[in-house]
This record gives sequence, structure tokens and C-alpha cells, in this order.
Amino acid sequence: MDSSLHLLFISVFFLLRIHPGSSQNGTISEPDYRSLLSLKREFVDLRGVLKGWNDTSPEEACKTWIGIKCADGRVVFIRLPWKGLGGGISERIGELKHLRILSLHDNALQGPLPQSLGRLPNLRGVFLFNNRLSGSVPSSIGNSPALQVLDLSNNRLDGFIPHSIASNSTRLYRLNLSYNDFSGLIPIDLCHSPSLVFIALQHNNISGQIPDEFGAKKVNASYKLQSLALDHNILSGKFPSSLSELVTLRDINLSHNRIAGGLPDELGSLSALSSLDLSNNEMSGPIPEAVGMLTNLSVLNLSSNRFAGGIPGSVRNIGGLTSLDFSGNSLTGEIPKSLANLSNLVSLDLSYNNLSGAVPSALVQRFNSSSFVGNKQLCGYSNMNTCSTETNPRNESQPSSSSSSSSSSPHDHQKSLAKDIIFTAAALILLFLLLICCVLLCCLFRKRVRNKSMKMKHQQQQQPIRRRRSEGEPGYETGGKLVHFDGPFVFTADDLLSATAEILGKSAYGTTYKAVLEDNNEVIVKRLREKLAKPNKEFENEVSHLGRIRHPNLLSLRAYYLGPKGEKLLVYDHISNGSLASFLHGKGPENAIPWTVRLNIAIGIARGLSHLHIEQNTLHGNLNSSSILLDERNSPKIADFGLSRLMSTSSTTGDAVATAGTVGYRAPELSKPKNSASAATTKTDVFSLGVIMLELLTGKSPGEEEANNGVDLPLWVASVKEEEWSGEVFDAGLKSEADLGDHRFHNTLKLAMTCVDPSPAARPEAGEVARKLHQTWHGGDGDEEEDEEKPKPL
Repeated sequence: MDSSLHLLFISVFFLLRIHPGSSQNGTISEPDYRSLLSLKREFVDLRGVLKGWNDTSPEEACKTWIGIKCADGRVVFIRLPWKGLGGGISERIGELKHLRILSLHDNALQGPLPQSLGRLPNLRGVFLFNNRLSGSVPSSIGNSPALQVLDLSNNRLDGFIPHSIASNSTRLYRLNLSYNDFSGLIPIDLCHSPSLVFIALQHNNISGQIPDEFGAKKVNASYKLQSLALDHNILSGKFPSSLSELVTLRDINLSHNRIAGGLPDELGSLSALSSLDLSNNEMSGPIPEAVGMLTNLSVLNLSSNRFAGGIPGSVRNIGGLTSLDFSGNSLTGEIPKSLANLSNLVSLDLSYNNLSGAVPSALVQRFNSSSFVGNKQLCGYSNMNTCSTETNPRNESQPSSSSSSSSSSPHDHQKSLAKDIIFTAAALILLFLLLICCVLLCCLFRKRVRNKSMKMKHQQQQQPIRRRRSEGEPGYETGGKLVHFDGPFVFTADDLLSATAEILGKSAYGTTYKAVLEDNNEVIVKRLREKLAKPNKEFENEVSHLGRIRHPNLLSLRAYYLGPKGEKLLVYDHISNGSLASFLHGKGPENAIPWTVRLNIAIGIARGLSHLHIEQNTLHGNLNSSSILLDERNSPKIADFGLSRLMSTSSTTGDAVATAGTVGYRAPELSKPKNSASAATTKTDVFSLGVIMLELLTGKSPGEEEANNGVDLPLWVASVKEEEWSGEVFDAGLKSEADLGDHRFHNTLKLAMTCVDPSPAARPEAGEVARKLHQTWHGGDGDEEEDEEKPKPL
């Protein structure tokens, strides 16, 4: 997406320039003045940002009215993003005949798009993304011959995409209709437009096939399409080979559709392609060697399809590849050793295929076992599946032994035979003694386990893991019950209870340990407070639901154990990089955390929380930076979710644990008196999410005690004047890497402040937060039209 963002910035000047001699000081014309007043009447201005728009001083409209810019007394710009405006957009906007830019994004506007937008002959840019607009897109909107940018993403629009958008707007180069509810087919006119450079239609309900007319040679030699995003729709049919004719393409994302068939060899002609994502489709056949011709690729994702055959060795030619994902297919054969030559590769996933043989040692050193799991015949990537040695070392010495024996005497041969017998007998005796010692030690350990449910020893055991159990099979060792969910490895109750462990922390729910099993696999074990947990039957019903929850940004529950004396243990994956709290506050100023890393963490947390709320109908209840764990790629995983479901609500103590939250992250409504309605909701989780976002931006640790370096972050940020945010709010690590005037920082900060609004009704849902952060990540901006320094590219 970097190319499309670059394109956006270098083209902004043409959208915004005012011809020489134009003036901001002229008196506004009567039609424009009345049209602006009509707009104000339709808006719901809860913050009072339009209080300066009044009908007593029309001569001041072009000079002082916020968001208005004029040329020779005619309105040319309306820019009112992030103003908290509700209501709708008046049809009288069509009377602003000289309007060039309409920017009302990131508000709460509702209702339909005005039909009169199509009557604005000079309209160049429409930025209405991140609102609540509904209904269909009027076909008249494509009647503006000057239109170059149309961004209606992240609204509630539906119906078909009008053909007229591309057919009549011959200068349109950026079209973004993503994150809506559009249905129907992709208009053929989009394929025929030679001016379109950026097409984003992802996250809709668009169906049918991808038109073959996208091929540039069949349409127009000047076709310049660079970015095509059609993911998360219901597209079907085959991957169109005509796409290979679009030699200017840099990004293709067709993931999460129903596209079938194979990849054409012609794909290799897309020499400018930097990102190709075809994951989660129904594609099959071999991966063609032609992918090796895509030498500018940095991201290649073909996961969750039905590709078969081997991994093409030509992949080694893609020297700039940073992310390679072939997981969830039916690939066979060995992993090419040449993959280790991809020095820029930071993410590799070949899991859940039918690969065989040994993983190249150079890849084992760079990537953990999760990159290779799910291949039954693959070995050498962890301590649990070492490769067997086929060669016998003794055979290598046989020729020389034979040669020496032919020249030795019978007496020497008898002496050598006697020595061999003695050594063999001694080895057998020693092996027998070791076996007896092992049996005695095992008996001793089992006796200790029966006397104590969780024995924390100070030395690791080197015995191999016992017989593996299949998923969901309970174990009854030591009188308890162990139930596994899906995971990369399985262990017994004895392995768990005799593991080497260290305490990581304590909370109202219980104590958390890091446990090292006998095979050196590491897990996180949470021992719940026995008097607060639900009875066994209710507990198992609830924990079974939690064990089925799977999401890339949620910490997976792998097993649970019920002890004979009422103890309850939860077993999770161990995450290598520790918590977000230690990541943010345990580093010195010399280890600045880049903006992209912080933003990626915020997006992951918002996505995981949204999945909990929408797909699983589950609250977190105690979200904070200590409950966010980071993997080796600094991707976040939310821990401790749903624990309140395991706690008994029959006591006051149980209720308090379920709804207390953590100081500094707790929503204000949870601090009300006990007789108030103070139950945790999705909006209290979003409040905690907002505090974490502020923590990422400011680098400050939330809390109420200043003596402990804590600060009430929402209150502190709100107390700092807006014009001083660049100097005081943002973390020093951000100040050192970029100009804090960048709108992305401010937009993210404003979004965080919306999440911590004192009124729960004013807070967005977690999914909305994720979408807005995602748009920021991909160059979706707050005020891209404000940059007046860049030339037009076309």
C-alpha cells in the first residue's frame, strides 16, 4: 500500500490549488451563503464548532467561518473532518457550483448521499469516509467531469455500485468504497477507465467473477492501475489471467473470497508487483514457477487454499521478500534449502501442509516451530520431532577393521573378542542400574505429586513426554482431570504438575506461572482462586466455550485441569516477548519504538477485542497493557479474556472480581456505588482499549498514584491544549522519528480520546476502532487534502 499512499500525496496539490489571483477576502455570493446556512441547519453540531456560521455577517463567511475557503467570493473548499458532526448533508450543497473539495470524513453523519452532488461541475475530491451514511450511491455522482478522488469507505452504504462513477468521471484515479454493504457485480466501466490508479472495494458483499476486461492490452494502453483490493467479498470464478497484462499493478488483494482454479503462468509478467494476497480462497493446482519472476514482491500470501505439488524453487529469486505464507494447503515434498537465502524474510508460514523431510537448519534458526507445525512427515524443527539418523557410524569403520583383521594374528583376535565381551557386559550392568534408578525416581515423583497438586521444583526433568493424547481426551493422573483443546503439543497431568515453574504475577483471579514441561516446551499456567471459581460442572461448560475461541490476536486456551481437591488450572500458549506493559515501560530512551510498531499493536488489540464482542459474545472485563502479550513479531495477543465467566456470581467477592477492572484502565461507570448499574459491558472494554492506545502514544503508564509514576491518562491528555499536543502528549520515541504534525498521530489520538469518553454511548464499538486504525495503517488519512506542496502525477 506504500505506492498508493505515495500516489495520494504526490497528487494532492492539483486537488487543492487555487488559481493565481483568487482571493479569500471577497464577499460570499448569495447562493453560496444560503447553501452554507442550509448545510448548518441539517448538521447536528453538539460541540458548537459551527457557532461562527451565523446569518448576521455574510461578509465574514469567506474570512472567518471555520472549514470554509473561497475564491473570488465563491466557496471552493468545505473541510470539516473530526468535528463530531451528526445529522445529514443538505441537498442544497448542489448550489455550490464552484466547490472543488468536500471533506466531512470522521464524523457521525447519517442519511443518504445528496443527489445534487452530481450537479457540481468543478468537484474534484469527495472525502466522506468514516461516517454512518446509508442508502445507495446516486448515479448522478459520476456526472462531475473533474472528479478525481471519491472516498466513501467505512459507512453503511448498500445497493449496486453505479456504472456512471467510472464511465462519466474520466479523470477519476482514486476510488475507495470499502467497508460498506455494496452488492452485485463489479461494474465493467471500472475496468475500462484508463485513469483509475487505486481501486478499493474490500469488505463488501460483491459477487460474481472478476471481469476479464481488467486486462490493459485489451482496453487501453494507458491503463495505469496500481492497487486492486477486492478482499472480503463473495467473488467466485477463476483468477483472471488478464490481470497479468496490468504491468503497472503493485498491490493485489483478493483474499477471503471464493475464487477457484489455478494461478496462470502469465502472472510472472507483473514485474512491478510488491504485494500479492490470495489467501482464504478455493484455488488449487500447483504454485507455478512463474512466481519467481515477481522479483519486486515483498509479501506473498497463498494460505488457506488447495494448492498442491511442491514449493517452487524459483521463490529464491524474490530477494526482497519479507513475508511468505503458504500455510493451510496440500503442498508436498521437501522445503527448498534456497529459502534460507532470502535474507529479508522476517515472516514464514508453511504450517499445515503435507511437506516431508528435514527442515533446513538455517530456517530452524530463524523461525520458530509454528512456521512448520501440521506437517506430519516434516522433522527437525523442534525438540519433539528430531529427524532419525539413517547412517550407522560403525559401518564407516568396517573397511579398515576388515583390513586390519586380515593382517592380525589369531591370538590378537581372541584378545580383542574378550575385550568386546567385557565392555558389553559392563554396559549392560550400567544400563540395568540406570533403569532401576529411573524407576525409583519416577515412584518418588509420583508420590510427591499425590501429596501436592502443584509441585514447583527447581530442577528440570529430562524424561521424554509420555504417551500423547488425542484432542479432548481427558486424563485422570493423580486423581485429577486434564482436558486438551487443539494445540501444537500435548502433555499429561503428571507432566504439568511436576513442571519447573516460576511465578509471573498475581491478580484477583489467581496466580500466573510460567511452566517448563519435561520436554522443554513452555506454557503459561493460571491457577484460579478456588473459593471464587464456579462449581466443576458450570466451570467446564464455560471453559469449554473459551477453549474453542481462536483468533490471531487472542491468547489461545490449550487445556484445563481439575484437581481432586478443587484446584482449577488453565493452560495457555507461552508468548516470547512478554507483556505490552514491559515492552513500553521497560525500555530506555535509546530503544525508541517506531510508530508503525505501535499502530500495528493497537490494530491487533482492537481486532481481537472486536472478535470477542461480536463473534464470541464475550467480555474481557479487565483489559490492560499487562494482559496484552507480544510474540516474536510484536503482534499482540489478548490474555485473560472471559475469566469473569468462570467466577461465581453468588458472592459479593465474585461480583467484584468480575467487574473491578484495573486502576487506570477502569471505565468511570464501574466506579459508581454498588447499588448503581455498574456491570461491565463492551463499552467498558472499549474504554480500556482507549487507555491502552493513549499509553502507546504517550509512553506513560496509567494509574492514579503519581508517586508510582502513574497518571490518569484520559484526564491528563484532556487537560493539554490541542495546539500543544505535538510537544507534550506524544512519547519522545515518536518525536525523534517524525514530525508530530503528521495527521496520523493526531487522528489516532482523537480516536483514543473518543474511546475514553465519559459517556459510554459516545464510545465507538471495538470493530469501528479497528477499521479506523486499519485505514490509518494503509494511508487512510485524516486530512490528505490539506497537503498543498505536491504536484499532480497524471
